[in-house]
Amino acid sequence: MEDPFILYSSLNTTSLPTALNPMNNSTVTDLMTNATVKPFSVFDGCEENVSGILFDLSVQTFNVFLGLPANILVMVILLRNRKEPSSSDIFLGCLAFMDAYFGIMVPFSYLNLYYWHSKDVWSALMFSFGVKDTSGPLFLSCICLDRFVAVLFPLSYGQLKDTKYRVSLSAVVLGLTFTYASAKTIGGLHNFEKVFTGTILATFGWMVLCNGAILVALKRSRGSGKDDMHPMKKKAFKMVMSVLSIIVFNYLPPVALFPFQDHYPLDTFRCLVQPVGYAFINISSSIQPIIYLSRLEKIPFLPEAWNKWGSSSKVKEKEVKVETISPA
Repeated sequence: MEDPFILYSSLNTTSLPTALNPMNNSTVTDLMTNATVKPFSVFDGCEENVSGILFDLSVQTFNVFLGLPANILVMVILLRNRKEPSSSDIFLGCLAFMDAYFGIMVPFSYLNLYYWHSKDVWSALMFSFGVKDTSGPLFLSCICLDRFVAVLFPLSYGQLKDTKYRVSLSAVVLGLTFTYASAKTIGGLHNFEKVFTGTILATFGWMVLCNGAILVALKRSRGSGKDDMHPMKKKAFKMVMSVLSIIVFNYLPPVALFPFQDHYPLDTFRCLVQPVGYAFINISSSIQPIIYLSRLEKIPFLPEAWNKWGSSSKVKEKEVKVETISPA
């Protein structure tokens, strides 16, 4: 069978009869259309180099078996504690919901890559990727902002403790997230990858600056010669350390790689560098809920032995600390 691109060329160079019947005209039009339209592929132009995409997908598998149940557990715990919520619970809840949604979509990625090859499913997956790209950094930035105001501006924090402020901020973040995800699904926007690069650089810089200021403030608030810290400040310190660990592990690699997009060959960036960078971000759907659960003294719905093991390890840490600071 003749290649349609060769056939299209021959149609342009060969003199055709002046009188063509309607059937022939229709056939020529169909051939020209088929020759110029790029066929759909679930690998999106990376058919020759799928290693980066498969690496990202294999990392996402952890989100199904580890991240999804952990995020559901986080949401259940937050709902149970809604009568006595923490100020950042709404941000944590939104983040857990988005991560759970992203984890649910992973099996559809496998099915569409190897069985369905559906453009509609691919569009739905692109939307979920867009949600993950922006919801994580933005909601983590909101958590950092909440802790930043609480530690450095406690009087203003008391005036802004009403839930409506956090609901409004969450609505803005969700609006930005769904707008970005919709644009990513539609595709075809010039230099759209740089929108995410700018977003991740801005949020990364904000979170590092914010958490650094909080750590300095907490360190200064300690009395000279005292190792005790106020319970609220200790809670803020643990939150800051958790967010910093997520920032360094999950967001530093793309921050280090994506700004140099123009220095990579286009196919190398799209098919290798970008998927590997996204893999570090995507695994945060498992790391974030695990870190949150590890900070709890007791985790509901888990076997009592697990809670005893966790509480005993914390008691040992306290005993070691007491022995360290006690006089000889």
